[in-house]
Amino acid sequence: MTLTEALVLGIIQGLGEFLPISSSAHLVLVPWALGWQYAGLTFDVALHIGTLISVIAYFWKDWLTLLSSAVTRKGSKEAALFWYLVLGTIPGGAIGYLFEEQAETVLRTPLLIGVMLIVMGIILYWVDRRAASVKSIDSVSLLDSLLIGLSQALAIIPGVSRSGITMTAGRALGFTRASAARFSFLLSTPIVVGAGLYKMKDLSPGDLNAAFLTGVISSAVVGFIAIGFLIRYLSQRSFAVFAWYRFIVGSAVIILALAR
Repeated sequence: MTLTEALVLGIIQGLGEFLPISSSAHLVLVPWALGWQYAGLTFDVALHIGTLISVIAYFWKDWLTLLSSAVTRKGSKEAALFWYLVLGTIPGGAIGYLFEEQAETVLRTPLLIGVMLIVMGIILYWVDRRAASVKSIDSVSLLDSLLIGLSQALAIIPGVSRSGITMTAGRALGFTRASAARFSFLLSTPIVVGAGLYKMKDLSPGDLNAAFLTGVISSAVVGFIAIGFLIRYLSQRSFAVFAWYRFIVGSAVIILALAR
């Protein structure tokens, strides 16, 4: 792997992990379209470590407040939100663990990914246009968290997008766009942390080369920027641009896959 490839894939991971466009889809499609070889498990670990750093760096104060509230202020909204996030994480974590092999093999075909980019883009656009914006993150209920957490399990299919499906579920439940995004990111934190730590077990000191470090740094920096950008963007605008992006890219992928 060249440093250019590592940089490009790191940028893709940082953007795709947090914007509703699917990082797993783009990490399959870009090498496929450009004729690059599979980067390998070790580089996958680098990308997960990068997004782990970015989500912790952005939300560490939020998690510190939530955790301390769960211990010292058990009746507070923050304590309730902490436990709702814990429970909401279980479906996505369980499905990801059980079907990791399928997600890495049979589900990574470009044609399927192209179809899922379009399907999820249509759903995102339709729900966002029609959903009410009456709830903030302070009004999350146990049922809200469980439903959004169940939707997160679908993100095992490349092209669906963890952030995309959870934000769509949040909008369907009546959350404002910015609140849906913030809750989605908080809900993703345990999954990202768990995936990063799980994959790190396979690392050896010899794996820490220049390409590995490039992937970590680029995905971490771009991921941090992407989180802040999306929360600010959605406070004033809709998800339409991301839905159209998914439709255009998905259509191009289907055409290219059929042509090949």
